[in-house]
Amino acid sequence: MTFKNLQIQPESLPKVEDLILRPISKSYFKIITLNKLAIYAGLIGLAFGVVYFVEKNEEVQLNLWYILSILLGFCIVNFIIGYLAFKNRKYAIREHDVVYAKGLIVHSLITMPMSRIQHVEESRSWLARHFGLSTLKIFTAGESGSDLSIKGLPRIEAKQIKEIISARLNGSN
Repeated sequence: MTFKNLQIQPESLPKVEDLILRPISKSYFKIITLNKLAIYAGLIGLAFGVVYFVEKNEEVQLNLWYILSILLGFCIVNFIIGYLAFKNRKYAIREHDVVYAKGLIVHSLITMPMSRIQHVEESRSWLARHFGLSTLKIFTAGESGSDLSIKGLPRIEAKQIKEIISARLNGSN
């Protein structure tokens, strides 16, 4: 038996740019928005409470209004960045792997080979149930949590993907 370890030329590899990634459901952005609004409302409410309960010194009040303005500006910028990052959440299910792309500033492309997948789970929060969405959690061996979570999939699509992956895992391609 002779050992072979042939070199692979990068030009012969499939191009990631040719991969057609599907965006997650636009309804998932509503969930992200509701979560952010709840946090923003709490922070802004806390800031207003501080403005209301702090001594009525003019200089202190003015500084608190500056802080409130900065907080409001931060919330707006955070919302815009969250929207732009949401548009980059995409996935693809291929014959031999699952691909998930996300991120705005730090863009990551995760490829998980089907041969490494141990099991797949579909979960739904109460808010996701309201919008008809699911999270697909894909687990590999040796980790305590899911290795890949694709949030914001329509429930029917998540169930179909889970069935496809489960069939591959059970050997009934």
